[in-house]
Amino acid sequence: MTRLQLYEQITLKGSYLCIGLDTDITKIPKHLLKYEDPVFEFNRQIIDATKEYCVAYKPNLAFYESRGPQGLESLERTVRYIPTEQFTIADAKRGDIGNTAEMYAQTFYDFYRFDAVTVAPYMGHDSVIPFIRSGNWVILLALTSNEGSKDFQLSGIQGQSGQSDEKLFEQVLRKARAWAGPDEMMFVVGATHPSMIEQIRRIVPDYFLLVPGVGAQGGSLSEVSKAGLNATCGLLVNSSRQIIYASQGEDFADRAREAAKKMQIEMKRQLETIIV
Repeated sequence: MTRLQLYEQITLKGSYLCIGLDTDITKIPKHLLKYEDPVFEFNRQIIDATKEYCVAYKPNLAFYESRGPQGLESLERTVRYIPTEQFTIADAKRGDIGNTAEMYAQTFYDFYRFDAVTVAPYMGHDSVIPFIRSGNWVILLALTSNEGSKDFQLSGIQGQSGQSDEKLFEQVLRKARAWAGPDEMMFVVGATHPSMIEQIRRIVPDYFLLVPGVGAQGGSLSEVSKAGLNATCGLLVNSSRQIIYASQGEDFADRAREAAKKMQIEMKRQLETIIV
């Protein structure tokens, strides 16, 4: 999917919502356990209920890999079921040397047919380049929403600009701009750092940001939108638990629909009032 196609879906739906399919078999409604593939059945109903209100789905690979071959089969069935107009993200957080990275790229792009994959930049450019392809996206971890992000990402280093107080995540952004443009690369920026999003926008004004942490992790959709929206939206805001686990009962899909619609309404308002 191209950046233009993604933006067209955003404007069509008035939404920049990405739904994280972090499907834990121990948390899905118990009545689904009677199905041969309860994880897929849960995902299928969530997708059917929410697809008109979001533009992307993001399965977290850990929830599928942890179940071995059965989990990977659920993942494959899920990705095949997602409508083609939806942007699909493999939340894999891979990051390894070049030949290994190439195998990962083949796995996610060629086998599963994901549009994008999340990648850790710690090993440098040769671990990222294999994921950069025309028509696909590498989503580079820049400033994440977890508590431990400050251990390294917020550390001060001697930056390219010569400023000794440049943060590691800023150097990641500056270096990565030389590897791929905004048609092939996005950055993960946690919603728990809204005060830094404006600063990030000055470094990567045209790139899409994938923003986790809204909802269950305490991030504010309004603050993230005001700081991060650009002329072509430039945001994919992810919500996982707040939507997919909105109910533990047989009404789980209806409650997920309501939660997704509520976010879409707010996103539409933000798009109408902020984008000029």
